[in-house]
Amino acid sequence: MQRVYELGELPRLKDLLADGNGSVSVTFAFENVAAGRAGATVEMAAKPNLICQRCLQGFPFAVSGKSEIEFAGSEDATPVESRREIYVMQEGRVSLRELVEEEVLLALPIAAACSVPESCGRAPALENDKSRPFAGLEKLLKKT
Repeated sequence: MQRVYELGELPRLKDLLADGNGSVSVTFAFENVAAGRAGATVEMAAKPNLICQRCLQGFPFAVSGKSEIEFAGSEDATPVESRREIYVMQEGRVSLRELVEEEVLLALPIAAACSVPESCGRAPALENDKSRPFAGLEKLLKKT
């Protein structure tokens, strides 16, 4: 089963996003797993616009992931040994949107930052001489 969710509709992501544009595409493959429990393989891909922690500007960051999930009715009913991630259901139900939201959150970096520091809005100005990347540091050390 395939679904697409708008990133702006995932409330736990809102503070991490520069804007609500974009979507997450997800494929669910449901199955019975050990001891007759329900499980799923979840594959997702998205390209949210995150907020850079250095310059506070938005930048695209591609995420993808594949997880094997086993559903449990309560914390007490979680299997002791399972090779799958355990997802505790609420009143016997699973919100696929919340499951996808959690998968996206797990795939995001702890502190989002532009991938190229030189283009980051708060990166220190680089000297024009690219062959001597520490020229600015040399000048600073000479002053002390």
